[in-house]
Amino acid sequence: MNSDNSIEEEIKEMIAAGNKAYHVHKKLFTSKLISRNVKIHLYNTLIHPVVTYASETWVFKESKCKKLMIFERKIMRKVFGPTRIEEVCWRIKTNQEINDILKGENIIGFIKKQRLNWLGHVERMSEDNNVKKNV
Repeated sequence: MNSDNSIEEEIKEMIAAGNKAYHVHKKLFTSKLISRNVKIHLYNTLIHPVVTYASETWVFKESKCKKLMIFERKIMRKVFGPTRIEEVCWRIKTNQEINDILKGENIIGFIKKQRLNWLGHVERMSEDNNVKKNV
């Protein structure tokens, strides 16, 4: 958080770290030998945690959700590549195609689940715990 009580900079840093994590593992993600399901699992294991680190405490606004969704779709387009229309024509995947690949389990849904898990954790804490006092 900064002095304006905004997490905009933190989200930018997390997206930059996610880009770095993608580029470190780029050969895995662009390999034709690895199946789509394994690539999704690798994404959820190697990039998701980097981008969503400490996201339980983030306060979301629509603009921040859009930035995270744009990041996720950009990475998915790089991972799965273009779609062949005809023998010589290619196009990038649409947002709907990416949602179908991810089966509706996007980064925003993941963060919301993490926030609910954190809320349950805080609720189970004793009343004299510092975290519980600040909530």
